[in-house]
Amino acid sequence: MFAVTRLRVPEADGNGFAAAVDDLLAALAARPGFRDGELGRCTDDDGLWALVTRWNGVGAYRRALSAAEVKLAGAPVWVYALDEPGVYVPEEGAPQG
Repeated sequence: MFAVTRLRVPEADGNGFAAAVDDLLAALAARPGFRDGELGRCTDDDGLWALVTRWNGVGAYRRALSAAEVKLAGAPVWVYALDEPGVYVPEEGAPQG
C-alpha cells in the first residue's frame, strides 16, 4: 500500500521543511514494513508538496505512525499536512514499483 500526504508549506519554511522530512523518512525507514518514501514539490504551485511512502501493508503503516520516534520526527512535518484521506491500496493487476 502507499500513503500520500499533501502539505501546504510557506516559501519561507521550505528549507527547514525539507530537512524535517529527511528526519521523518529516517525514522520511518527504521520501522518494520517500510519500503521507501520520497518528497516532491508541485510544478504548478511552489507551496504544495507531497510525501509518498510505500508499505508492506496498512498494519505496518499504522504501527509505524504510532511509534514515539515517528511522532516526534513527524510533528514538524505534519503541521503542514492538508486534512484529507491519503492511504491507498493498489488495484489488482496495476503495475507496482
